[in-house]
Amino acid sequence: MLRIFSGLALGFLATAVTVTAAQAASLVAHVDISSQTMTVSHNGRMLYHWPVSTGRSGFRTPTGKWRPTRMHKMWYSRKYDNSPMPYSIFFKGGYAIHGTNYVKSLGAPASHGCVRLHTANARELYNLTRAVGPKNMRVIITR
Repeated sequence: MLRIFSGLALGFLATAVTVTAAQAASLVAHVDISSQTMTVSHNGRMLYHWPVSTGRSGFRTPTGKWRPTRMHKMWYSRKYDNSPMPYSIFFKGGYAIHGTNYVKSLGAPASHGCVRLHTANARELYNLTRAVGPKNMRVIITR
């Protein structure tokens, strides 16, 4: 009887550990302002390393750690001439990671504070975030 109970307890523990590991699964978009790059990792494994544009002179990109607050497949800036912001992942107020048509500027500061990506890369990040769920995604921005 003790063996059966021990086996059941171990099986339950293994299931609990599996569920906990799945719940801890996370997607991380780490933006390094100094190198103007984003590294995307899922469950600790690096998936992508992309050039970005963050805030140019006079405009800052905030540093810190956030979860997405909202996502829009297409958004238009209410502050900057209705500029298109495809595949937007908002993380702090009006700050977002989003696609851009200004791909020649990627790799150098060029934005009003948002994190700009090539639109194909923004779409990939957007879809990954939807797949894991915004609660399981982190945006980390460092200098």
